[in-house]
Amino acid sequence: MFSTVLSASLQGMQAEFIYVEADVGNGLPFFHMVGHLASEVKESAERVRTAVKNSGIQIPPRKVVINLSPANVRKRGAAFDLPIAAAVLAANGVISQETLVNVLIIGELSLDGGVKKVPGILPILLEAKEHGCVRCMIPKENEQEGRSITGMEVIGVSKLTELIEVAKKIEQEGEKIVWKNHKVSGERNIEVEDRCQGSEDFSEIKGQTFVKRAAEIAVAGEHNLLLIGPPGSGKTMVARRIPTIFPPLSMEECIEISKVYSVAGFLDEKRPLILARPFRAVHHTVTKAALVGGGLHPVPGELSLSHGGCLFLDEAAEFRKDVLEVLREPLEEQKIHIVRNGGSYLFPADTIVVAAMNPCPCGQFPDYNRCRCSEQEIRNYLGRISGPLLDRIDLCVDVPKVRYESLIQTDEEETSDIIRARVCAAREIQKKRYEGQKKQTNGRVSVKTLMEHCELDPEGKEKMKRSFETLQLTARSYYKVLRVARTIADLEGSEKIESTHLDEALIYRTMDQKYWR
Repeated sequence: MFSTVLSASLQGMQAEFIYVEADVGNGLPFFHMVGHLASEVKESAERVRTAVKNSGIQIPPRKVVINLSPANVRKRGAAFDLPIAAAVLAANGVISQETLVNVLIIGELSLDGGVKKVPGILPILLEAKEHGCVRCMIPKENEQEGRSITGMEVIGVSKLTELIEVAKKIEQEGEKIVWKNHKVSGERNIEVEDRCQGSEDFSEIKGQTFVKRAAEIAVAGEHNLLLIGPPGSGKTMVARRIPTIFPPLSMEECIEISKVYSVAGFLDEKRPLILARPFRAVHHTVTKAALVGGGLHPVPGELSLSHGGCLFLDEAAEFRKDVLEVLREPLEEQKIHIVRNGGSYLFPADTIVVAAMNPCPCGQFPDYNRCRCSEQEIRNYLGRISGPLLDRIDLCVDVPKVRYESLIQTDEEETSDIIRARVCAAREIQKKRYEGQKKQTNGRVSVKTLMEHCELDPEGKEKMKRSFETLQLTARSYYKVLRVARTIADLEGSEKIESTHLDEALIYRTMDQKYWR
């Protein structure tokens, strides 16, 4: 007898649909599996046979051949256990083959017949829905995650025997069956969090108005930000409060971010969707693979885990230089492309990178009364941030030491909610301006689209010409200035980029001259 069951595997963020075919016939009893299988998939044969036996299901000893199609796709992971078992049971007549039509089955089996949780359910079910699947059977632990997808019947099973019960129930009552309380997902009754959790607020930062202004611009237009200043000046405090001024997530963004966390295996069973923008703070000992993703079987790194939010690199000059250099392409393309012998993997990386660093090993440069570093030590320290990487930073801000008068002032500082209101208003302007575009912020749109909305008057053009020559701007940094100026104008509610907007944008490009040139 022959049967086919639909399953899927992940290649990066993309789901590849796999057909599990089982043929049971006469001959010497053995269990043979083919289809370009990794070692963990080949081991499924023993797991499935033992799980079926320990579930109390009697299968006559016959020749069993399992094929995972298409044969040119490498199959990895233990998520094929459950579909292989279902195919064998259908081929032996334990369950009806008709009940498995347009049904996606995924799950790992334990030896006692239990079904274990697997990573990457969310992107797989999204692809399955587009593929035309009407029902899916997944591990019980993944059920809440699967319920995030609308328009599909999601059935969570904790044991192999439950899968058999579901199949028989479907056979008896047809497509009208709703197994237990598993309903076809309708409207999501999920309220998206409009800010990151925590009590941190910009009002707690005394002084540093210029730095907080730069953070506001960075979030409003999705610009990368570098904070440089002495220890204790508030660089980390500002960075850690940036999530509190992000605009709220849309449901589509929640799904997109949750897909990354699903692939990485970081989704909480009780909290199946990421409802707040991520903020990832990376220690300077991080490896390249941990930062951008990789490994023998590539998984998302910190850059992808901060997709849609903020990646904070504290003590940036303490990072290994080769680790920082891998950020070059992702900062430009907002995605990470990893190529291995086993395939090509693409992970999203649309995040605001915020870096903080001291100006020298002791942190006191250019205060020569306190700095004890030699010129060579300062040069080597700053040299860890290369010119090409610095060129990809939109705003470079000098964070001065906080004055005593600022610390004891009693005037109330602006709260995160006030700043956030301006950010949301600027984002709405950009959304309307770039309607129909894939990217809808000044920091992300293409140069061609940007230039259609960055017309400068004669005075502005002359100013940019002088600045280009004086500051030795590159073509990339020239457009960075225009992007920032456009965001400043949006925050002011101005349709055109005025001279004051351009002046402020240029200030953020002159700060790096103070240290690197």
